Amino acid sequence: MAASYREYASPRGLEDVVGCLWENDLVRLEPQRVVPDGCVDLVWFGSSGLKVVGADTGPHVVEPLGSPTAGIRLRPGAAGAVLGIPASEVRDQQVDLSLVWGSGTDLTPDVMSAAAPSRRLGLLARAVLRRRATPDPLVVAAARALARPDARVGRVADDLGVSERQLRRRTTDAIGYGPKTLARVARLRRLIALGGDELAVRAVLAGYASQAHMTEEVGRLTGLTPVRFLKDARLTAA
Repeated sequence: MAASYREYASPRGLEDVVGCLWENDLVRLEPQRVVPDGCVDLVWFGSSGLKVVGADTGPHVVEPLGSPTAGIRLRPGAAGAVLGIPASEVRDQQVDLSLVWGSGTDLTPDVMSAAAPSRRLGLLARAVLRRRATPDPLVVAAARALARPDARVGRVADDLGVSERQLRRRTTDAIGYGPKTLARVARLRRLIALGGDELAVRAVLAGYASQAHMTEEVGRLTGLTPVRFLKDARLTAA
């Protein structure tokens, strides 16, 4: 992964909640394509402030900001508990954190602006730690099961001892969207991780019904053809 984008391990005590801390310098100068990863992030956008970036169901492009960004990525299943609201309320949105957590947080624009980059990440981590959030264990187990190439939502629900309706409700509250979308996102991440082989082979190994199915799904989730998307795609922490 390019040095302009850096990921750091979850701080101690937040391993079950936080996928990583990250910094992105490249967004100062170049647009950045963001594709769904099943996660919700808390992101410092410089002059635009601190925002909750909800789980995406499709691609979007972040235009050059003139300053670096930094954030903390919440694991699938943790967002609803950390935010204190159903994660579906911020799906496909960027919402000021103050509108979600209220004015009681010390993550004010003045404090964040004055802090050194490494200090900002520490402030974000401590704010999440103070929430004392516990991920929904059912959703965590579902996300793990749906990451398998042969996963089917109905079978996963049966294995977890819940109805598909209950699984959909809890997944939507904890992540932002239901298990079918989560499975599609997991399949895209498998495709990225495979590397190497011909597209038709990668499609089958990732769990797509065919190369045509892969092309359709990649286009829907990334806005690009598989060849163009996979040329630069790198797997980020989730």
